[in-house]
Amino acid sequence: MTMRDTAARRRQALAAGLTAELAGDRTVEVAAGDVGGQVLAAGLVDEVRMDVVPVVFGSGKRHFGSVQAQHLLEDPDVVIQGNRVLNLRYQVHRRPI
Repeated sequence: MTMRDTAARRRQALAAGLTAELAGDRTVEVAAGDVGGQVLAAGLVDEVRMDVVPVVFGSGKRHFGSVQAQHLLEDPDVVIQGNRVLNLRYQVHRRPI
């Protein structure tokens, strides 16, 4: 582990602690993208919600940025079919320590 990795982990831990302190027992929501990928990689995500629409762009950005490790989502526990949209909610699978 490099000093850069150590500093990044320290910043993540500080941000997670501050967020927990400020949020109390309330829900904290984070959008996808690089920040979403960072909190997913840090093990701070309990649930992932996605809206799937029937549109193909051909290219674009990754949903969670550049996440290095594999993160397993459980089967969706909520599936709501709307008008040309599918709303999905997944619990994040926790690896045993």
